[in-house]
Amino acid sequence: MTQSTQIHSTAIVDPAAQIGDGVEIGPFSIIGPKVVLKDRVRVISHVTIAGNTTLGEDCVLYPGAQIGHPPQDFKYQGEDTELIIGPRNILRENVTMHPGTTFARGRTVIGSDGYFMVGSHVAHDCIVGDRVVFANCAAIGGETIIADHAILGGYAGIHQKSRVGRHAFIGAMAMVTADVIPYGSVIGNHAHLAGLNVVGLKRRGMPRETLRELRAAYRLLFAQEGTFDERVDDVAQLYSGNAPIAEIIDFIRTDAKRSICMPDD
Repeated sequence: MTQSTQIHSTAIVDPAAQIGDGVEIGPFSIIGPKVVLKDRVRVISHVTIAGNTTLGEDCVLYPGAQIGHPPQDFKYQGEDTELIIGPRNILRENVTMHPGTTFARGRTVIGSDGYFMVGSHVAHDCIVGDRVVFANCAAIGGETIIADHAILGGYAGIHQKSRVGRHAFIGAMAMVTADVIPYGSVIGNHAHLAGLNVVGLKRRGMPRETLRELRAAYRLLFAQEGTFDERVDDVAQLYSGNAPIAEIIDFIRTDAKRSICMPDD
């Protein structure tokens, strides 16, 4: 801890905590003994950070955030597991994130540059990628994987052990009980695949020809003719040079714990 670090007089910071340069810890916040706050982390006020938790550089935690408390799983018996949060994440009011468990990954890992809005939740043993957005009260169950650039709408819920691919969009209040393909857009309760996240892909600069092929591949994948496995093989052969389509095919072919989210008949 250096002279540039600012800790409010009402904050409680355990002497064993590792506090980086330029960290700000605001009023009535509590920092536990195994916590690591890297350079320039801002804890605005009324935040509790517990457990074996690391926050990367330039993270900002708003009032009421509760980070690193024991996971909500009856099998957890106080084992020393981890919560690792990468740099430049913003955690708004009342966000909760839990560490891993010894019967799964042993750690929860958050990437960089995420925006977690009011009341959103990351459960135990999850892996969350870079530049994700969790809108208000979006929640993911234990052992879920959320890939880079995914967006979860307000009050969306992701079933435990699910996967959400890169650039996917989850609509508000969707209840997702199956894996969501990269670039997919899902809505509803229970959620169904409603197309591609075309708006998001255009905003991120996907070339027009790549997007055109992606849309054609999507139509073929989820057509009515033949079996799904046959259509997957056909798409893999027809569009072997298209990287986003290859990513979708790899995602589908991965041996996973949940089925693929499909369009509504």
